[in-house]
Amino acid sequence: MKKIDEKEMMSVSGGAWFWTIGKIAAIIFGTTFVSGLIDGFVRPLRCN
Repeated sequence: MKKIDEKEMMSVSGGAWFWTIGKIAAIIFGTTFVSGLIDGFVRPLRCN
């Protein structure tokens, strides 16, 4: 295994797929949360 210095470490690319999935998940979560919030104010239902 080769040790790399800090300069080489910063130039390594990869892991972008993980961040892309995270951003997509955050957008889906935000959309679901906001739509539920709006639905709760517009059409309030009592708990049974």
